[in-house]
Amino acid sequence: MAAFNLYDKFREVRLNPSGAAVSGTSKLMLVTAAYTPNQNTHQYKSSVSGEVSGTGYTARGNTCSTPTATVDGSGNFTFDANDPAAWAQSSGGFTNARRAVLYYDTGTDGASVLVGYTDDAGADLGNLAADLQVTFNAAGIYTSAR
Repeated sequence: MAAFNLYDKFREVRLNPSGAAVSGTSKLMLVTAAYTPNQNTHQYKSSVSGEVSGTGYTARGNTCSTPTATVDGSGNFTFDANDPAAWAQSSGGFTNARRAVLYYDTGTDGASVLVGYTDDAGADLGNLAADLQVTFNAAGIYTSAR
């Protein structure tokens, strides 16, 4: 039997943040090198460890408003949202952020669905010397072909 292909509208509806497939507030949280992502098994925020803490950091991360899912005429799926607010500079801030984890926060870790994560930054980042701003790609957070 040949390969199975998904219909574009199914992809768009099932992955659309305003649809029934996901719920909660889109957030980006920062984690330390202690967290090792597993794309095969991690589904909920309860799988994530090592969230940073310190003055200027809001536990559970900052909101990424207006999440969207679109499929263009060629079947390319794009997921996007607004950049989160910067983590404000503070002498009592954090210095150990290595990754950012995007998820839908339902208020319950075991029900908050993970969306994706960044690669290890290669060095610890923080907000001691300046605001820490995460800026998403202008073309979208994630894009995949049909």
